[in-house]
Amino acid sequence: MPADISLFTVTLLCLAALAAGWIDAVVGGGGLLLLPALLVGLPHTPVAYVLGTNKSTAIVGTTAAAVTYVRKAPIDVRTALRIGLAAMGGSLAGAFFAAGINSQVLRPLIMGVLLGVLAFLLFRPAFGTAPAPSGPVSRRRVVTAVLVAGLGIGFYDGLIGPGTGAFLVVALTAILHMDLVSSSATAKVVNVCTNIGALTMFAVQGTVLWQLGALLALFNLVGGMVGARMALKRGAGFVRGVLVVVVVALLCKLAYDQWLAA
Repeated sequence: MPADISLFTVTLLCLAALAAGWIDAVVGGGGLLLLPALLVGLPHTPVAYVLGTNKSTAIVGTTAAAVTYVRKAPIDVRTALRIGLAAMGGSLAGAFFAAGINSQVLRPLIMGVLLGVLAFLLFRPAFGTAPAPSGPVSRRRVVTAVLVAGLGIGFYDGLIGPGTGAFLVVALTAILHMDLVSSSATAKVVNVCTNIGALTMFAVQGTVLWQLGALLALFNLVGGMVGARMALKRGAGFVRGVLVVVVVALLCKLAYDQWLAA
């Protein structure tokens, strides 16, 4: 635990972890809230420690949400794990190339993709709200999901990270024809896999504040369990609304980083 951190700051970080767990469980994107909160709350801490502590917190809420979904939602665990293992490999590759990427060039590209996703969600209000089709998914669609949602989005997660959950939900819904609740459930399993890979790397490097991470993880756990239950109870329409809000928030965050941040 950082020696200079105040009780007020710890309280705010706990609340941010709680809210981030809820957002992550419903649709993904909790890092948009928790990571900036950690950067502000720990201004003198090296960024590597902030990233490692963020992962040690997020993995607990994501795992709790994944368990809740697997127990109560229709989810193909075998397909989810296949995509998750591919995503773990993609995230490791993304992390390897992260140091050589110019963020000033990459951010506008991601913003363009997000604008396309937002337009798609707004102009196709029925997207992801129809019940998932019964029966096994074709091998071709599973392979496409492994390549796009696994390797592709996993690579993005290692390269940059914010919004990974939202991208996974949209990709899984479009490729595997899932409803938004089922795709959010599958995305949680995939996120657990990528978080395990990332946290392992941070732990080996010794860049995790374990005491602070454990405290925040408790609040993230509660948020994740509550969020998963709300998504299951309220259905695809609720998940879709949260997804639109998260995509807009990510767009605003990237635009601020690109043009307004000092």
